[in-house]
Amino acid sequence: MTRLLVIVDIQNDYFPGGAYPLVGPEAAAERAGALLAHFRASGAPIVHVQHVWDAPDATFMRPGTYGVEINDAVAPLADEPVVLKASPNSFLGTDLEHRIRDAAVGDVVIVGMMTSMCVDSTVRAAADLGFAVTVAADACAAPDLEFGDTLIPGDVVHAAFLAALGGSFATVTTVDDLTQHATADA
Repeated sequence: MTRLLVIVDIQNDYFPGGAYPLVGPEAAAERAGALLAHFRASGAPIVHVQHVWDAPDATFMRPGTYGVEINDAVAPLADEPVVLKASPNSFLGTDLEHRIRDAAVGDVVIVGMMTSMCVDSTVRAAADLGFAVTVAADACAAPDLEFGDTLIPGDVVHAAFLAALGGSFATVTTVDDLTQHATADA
């Protein structure tokens, strides 16, 4: 099966020292980097997505900052497209849908940050557009969240969102499973 990799918002602001650090971004970026290397080696299509929050009240992903830059673990090569977005849904106001349709792939593999926001929104939109979607769970990361007086740890946020996505919107698996199956299928 031909696959296309979409890397959503693995940007420096989500790492320690950034404006909005997540739980476990280094490990997620390392796994995403391994998957990216696999896609590059196989010649499969890749699309990078970069969130740019160009508003006076933006607290992170601000244009012209180090934080908005795509992290080195998954930095795009010169010939790999980068889709700029301004909302959680990577399809909204972008040409991502056309890029995927033009690639004529059977499966869209999505990884990135934040599991609970942009990854979730992008996966649901992709499914709504009729794409078969796979999420590499270990190549995504989420923040700690609060609801009322309750602190929800980032690993629990991550697991809850992946559980919901796996129920109806995507196949949820791991980078190793994706790369081993691709090798076995070749």
